[in-house]
Amino acid sequence: MRDLTDKVAWITGAGTGIGEGAAVALAALGMHVVLSGRRKEKLNDVAERVDGRGVIEPLDVADRDAVESVAARIMDRFGRVDVLVNSAGINIKNRNWHNVSLDDWDRVIRIDLDGSFYCAKAVLPTMIEQGDGLIINISSWAGKHVSMVTGPAYTAAKHAMNAMNESINMEAGLHGVRACAICPGEVATPILDNRPIPVTEDDRAKMVQSEDCGDIVAFLAQLPPHVCINELTVSPTWNRGYVNQARALLSH
Repeated sequence: MRDLTDKVAWITGAGTGIGEGAAVALAALGMHVVLSGRRKEKLNDVAERVDGRGVIEPLDVADRDAVESVAARIMDRFGRVDVLVNSAGINIKNRNWHNVSLDDWDRVIRIDLDGSFYCAKAVLPTMIEQGDGLIINISSWAGKHVSMVTGPAYTAAKHAMNAMNESINMEAGLHGVRACAICPGEVATPILDNRPIPVTEDDRAKMVQSEDCGDIVAFLAQLPPHVCINELTVSPTWNRGYVNQARALLSH
């Protein structure tokens, strides 16, 4: 496993959830972590947890000019970007065909897909020049499986993210740049608060946790540069989709 001391990670969606877990885990390995998200107060909370290794850069990833500005400031400050974690993402409560609005569709696609593209596009020239770099795209189980639970906008965005992720490997792998799409099943993060059917605390406790995903991000970041894990799927052992199917079958 490689030493990450004083390497630089840029994490979007860093204020909560998987982004927060990734920031804490990477900082524990000695990395400088640039924390981006829309809510500065949440970023401040995370910065307090990373022992002085965090730099706050508030950002709405759907604003492509703002993305380019933050990327430029990271380069001015550190001169490099070693890891990008695209973790900014949303879903909406009214998410299915019969009730999703055009504006909500646009919001999900702009943040979940376009925002990840803008950030990857902003760091790729630097990573290619370095001859090394890792882009971790936080996708979803919904990027592999179509389900009514997540709705068409989120599902489409995450399927597209997986395709975008592999296109990075196809083109930038020539220059030593790697990309991994992490596809989690249910993770106990604030995005669950927008589920049309509320999730109980008992069910949340059985899910993958943010810090579990942080450990996975840290594992990927420590792999030697010649190793690329293109896609990684993780789910709760108590997978509610599987559990419901098994109960239905076994009841007969």
